Amino acid sequence: MIPFERSWPYDIVMNDVYVPSCPFCSADNVLIPLRIREIADIQHGKKKLLVFPCCHNKATIVDMDSDYLLADQALRTIKG
Repeated sequence: MIPFERSWPYDIVMNDVYVPSCPFCSADNVLIPLRIREIADIQHGKKKLLVFPCCHNKATIVDMDSDYLLADQALRTIKG
């Protein structure tokens, strides 16, 4: 089962990859340094160090589907 707290949504707009908000600093509509051609590599097991340009925090992306990034660390807090 995929841990929800380690996932983060993303969108592709005109061959650019965006996240609706930064999981670290909450900046809106962040263009992340990830190429469309890298998505298939990540889906097949390659890891990608992702540095968010808004706040320079880092997360290693270990998997992706068509809607979510999966990181090696928690990107959100679950309140319960």
